[in-house]
Amino acid sequence: MTIKFSSKEIHFLKTDSDDFTITPPETYLSDLLLEKTTPITVVETKLAQAKKTGKKFLCAVLEMTSTTSDAVLEKGADVFEATFNAFWDPQKGLWEPLSQTSFVLVFWDQGNGKKASHRLVSFKEKLSVALKTTVLMGAAIFPHHDFSEPQTIANAVKAFDHAAFFGPDTLIYFDATSLNISADRLYQQGQYDRAIAEYKKGLDLAPTDINLINSLGVCFGVMDNLDQAKLEFKRALAITPNEVLVVYNMGLLYQINGEMNKAIQQLRNAHDIDDAIFEVELLLGHLLFKNGQPDPAMPHLETASRINPKSGSAFRMKGEIYLAKNLPEKAGHEFNTAIKLNPGDAISLSGYAVAMAHQDKNLGIAVSFAKNSIALQPDNHLFKERLKAILEKIEGHTPLPEETIKSA
Repeated sequence: MTIKFSSKEIHFLKTDSDDFTITPPETYLSDLLLEKTTPITVVETKLAQAKKTGKKFLCAVLEMTSTTSDAVLEKGADVFEATFNAFWDPQKGLWEPLSQTSFVLVFWDQGNGKKASHRLVSFKEKLSVALKTTVLMGAAIFPHHDFSEPQTIANAVKAFDHAAFFGPDTLIYFDATSLNISADRLYQQGQYDRAIAEYKKGLDLAPTDINLINSLGVCFGVMDNLDQAKLEFKRALAITPNEVLVVYNMGLLYQINGEMNKAIQQLRNAHDIDDAIFEVELLLGHLLFKNGQPDPAMPHLETASRINPKSGSAFRMKGEIYLAKNLPEKAGHEFNTAIKLNPGDAISLSGYAVAMAHQDKNLGIAVSFAKNSIALQPDNHLFKERLKAILEKIEGHTPLPEETIKSA
């Protein structure tokens, strides 16, 4: 679904954008799971054919994240194999390279889970010393929940991507957050059905996880399943009533459904929880203005422009308000800022043209801006009326009609 607003920056919120403690990886190893033929399938086959002495095993995916030379890279597989054999009986484990610097390994019959985990940490440290490199690792244990053996390998891959958020020398075991990250990746790729399945798996492990519930609601929202999205947001709010991202998303749902007063109230609730979130202030200002309340809208738009001065949306909306209040000089200043930030902003181009014309200055430039706005939105009737009025003003020095200051 395309959610249509005058600003593309008004959208569902999924994560706390102010959290700078983690950094997403540049690439995701879990993308391999979407391919039909990968080294992962080789490991799955080997594991299925292995004569395991018990039902338990531990799978790990690792990458040498910093290497000193090409020579180290060239001997990486040999050193990995030697280190693997020093820790595990080859009859009780297996491994497979994923690339020159990354590997997947599986071992079983190592006693309880705590003992196996300690051995995995020791292996990681030994490999790091032998290759003079840091080792990033994700791991998963079988059995766990209702995941199959092949799914356990995939879980280790997802845990690896989870670990990558925290730096090159991290080891993380698969959990609900790993599934949240995996689902978010699928969401980013537009694979919403797969993302929903991942979010639901995560909720099987952590039924009250607000991030998972909110993300599931967002996914339903972008798929235009608004009723299901609302159910998820309500479920999240029942657990944590003051979760600002969910409160905001609920307000956005009301706006999409045309329930303006409910949307404004929800956004005011979000503002009361946290008055320093750009999206909340922008959308609340937007809705108040469109609901015929320009004066209450302005403080929220001022706040939005301070929080994110690189966004043209708040400046454009302020320009529209000043234009509607017949303050063309102030409107022109706001529109000019918006255009500098986004030269393709058709609404600001048209509004700036009207603001200049109402001040009887730079009429030639005003015509040019008005024409540019129409080139960007050729079916916009208001833009055409504005251009016509400016041309008539130039030809006959007639005042612009009130209609030209209407909101776009």
